[in-house]
Amino acid sequence: MISVVLDTNVVVSAHVNSEGYERYVIDLILAGKLASCASAEIFSEYEGVLRRKKLRISPRHANASLRLLRKAARIVTPYTRVRATADPDDNKFLECAEASRAEFVVTGNKRHVPKKWRETQVVTARELLEWIVPDLSR
Repeated sequence: MISVVLDTNVVVSAHVNSEGYERYVIDLILAGKLASCASAEIFSEYEGVLRRKKLRISPRHANASLRLLRKAARIVTPYTRVRATADPDDNKFLECAEASRAEFVVTGNKRHVPKKWRETQVVTARELLEWIVPDLSR
């Protein structure tokens, strides 16, 4: 099964736009078609961002989503610190990918991260879906 690490912006986009590629990626994770990997630090960021009032996500919906995402995820503890991104807060996603040997980091902002980290490709949700569902790009 293909394993992914989701950047927080993907999780937020999936909540804001129920028709987007990001939502489809999360639906595939929840359906058990993709393996999600995350660390405690990543989940802490998901929680903090989903609870921001300006996003207008109800606390009940945020709690339910976080519970489902946590249940679907393989939680890892990164032991290696990485300093490879323009935004130091993004290093945690590469650290998680390395610890879990994830095949992809899925992000909506590829400007701050390398195109590849060790064996992990950094892609957008659309690129991931085009990779795993080849007919999507036609």
